[in-house]
Amino acid sequence: MDLIAVAPMLDWSDRHYRFFMRQITQATTLYTEMVVADAIIHGNQQKLLEFNSAEQPVIVQLGGSDPKKLQQASKVCQEYNYAGINLNVGCPSDRVKSGNFGACLMQDANLVADCYSAMQEVVTVPVSIKHRIGLNYNNDYGFLRDFVGSIAAQGCTKFIVHARNAVLTGLSPKQNREIPPLNYEYVYNLKRDFPGCEIVINGGVKTIVDIDSHLKQVDGVMLGREAYYNPYLFSNFDQLYFKHQAKAISRKQVAEQMLPYLYQAQKQNIKLHHITRHMIGLFHGCRQAKIWRYQLTNGIIKTNAIETYTELLNIMDEC
Repeated sequence: MDLIAVAPMLDWSDRHYRFFMRQITQATTLYTEMVVADAIIHGNQQKLLEFNSAEQPVIVQLGGSDPKKLQQASKVCQEYNYAGINLNVGCPSDRVKSGNFGACLMQDANLVADCYSAMQEVVTVPVSIKHRIGLNYNNDYGFLRDFVGSIAAQGCTKFIVHARNAVLTGLSPKQNREIPPLNYEYVYNLKRDFPGCEIVINGGVKTIVDIDSHLKQVDGVMLGREAYYNPYLFSNFDQLYFKHQAKAISRKQVAEQMLPYLYQAQKQNIKLHHITRHMIGLFHGCRQAKIWRYQLTNGIIKTNAIETYTELLNIMDEC
């Protein structure tokens, strides 16, 4: 169950970010950025799907609308030992041709149900659906209830719900994360109407107060942008929500624990910035946050040297 989860974020939640987040929280569920089914079938599967076992529990998110292709991609994903597979039905794209994906699929609940059935048929890990509460400016709760009901009827028991509509024309994907108003009550209603399903809420969650409020109504909470810009928010989540006894790690300890990973990346000729770009928010709200951000963006890019990173560690204070 995803009591607390970090959302799949395109270009952000790659394996380097997930490894970094795993230094802060051991129990939070992590998601990959979306991987298109066609890319898995025809592309470099190892590059797309390989991850460090330390990232577990991690769930792979797939994009696609062809049940057969999604089935084939799901079989491959299971071979990589992901904890689960998620189908993206929330990306605010207006593309509706075969092979496309995202929120436009909410227009065809039967197709989504077929995709779910095809995927779950060939894997033993749970398959879930991530979707919006509606399309365009249709605010009819009945549409959302019937959409979820059609897929639940095929056996799906886990729905991650971004509590905004997806406006398919006129708004960019970025605007779709901000402009359509949040409607948490619709997600709460889903839990009441489908008590046997796991309902995870997503959208606009920024604080522990927000999380605690939502957990009174639904089964889990997923954070996206806040998890990226303010990752240390998660530092005591293992203690608060998963009853871990170990003391929360400090910001500086997190930074120090990333050193072996950076050394290994350097041996593999991976540019350090590909990793450190995800760590910019670690000292968010601290006195030296500006120094940290500047060196991880400018310094590391210029030198690609671990010495730049270790010198920065030496001047950083605990926050």
